[in-house]
Amino acid sequence: MSAHAVDRPADCIEQAAAYHQVNAVVLRAMAWHESGMRSWAVGKNQNGTYDIGLMQINSIHLQELSKYGIGPQHLTDACVSAYVGAWKYRSKVNKHGNTWTAVGAYHSETPVYRDAYAAKIAAIVRQWTTPK
Repeated sequence: MSAHAVDRPADCIEQAAAYHQVNAVVLRAMAWHESGMRSWAVGKNQNGTYDIGLMQINSIHLQELSKYGIGPQHLTDACVSAYVGAWKYRSKVNKHGNTWTAVGAYHSETPVYRDAYAAKIAAIVRQWTTPK
């Protein structure tokens, strides 16, 4: 893998976060948690849905995304996934404010799952930002 391939998702995460006015460190932590920064990741869920790409965008969003010309094949592009993930995160910030609840709602609106996800993302952010 080239250095450029490693840098590209981070650059796109910064750009996507700025465009959608969300926290870039949090968005990057979400990408790390969701896919390990792998744009080609696909995860299958117990309910029959699947998650695609860097930000693991759930297939339930495909119908809405198709209105913007985005199909599942596009979500394996790190930049497309970063922008879609930031868009989804922004929608949760619009609903819940700039809070950990919004971060958790990226994963689920169900409180137990929402709060567990937010705690995982917060732990990653703390690990990355706490001086050693």
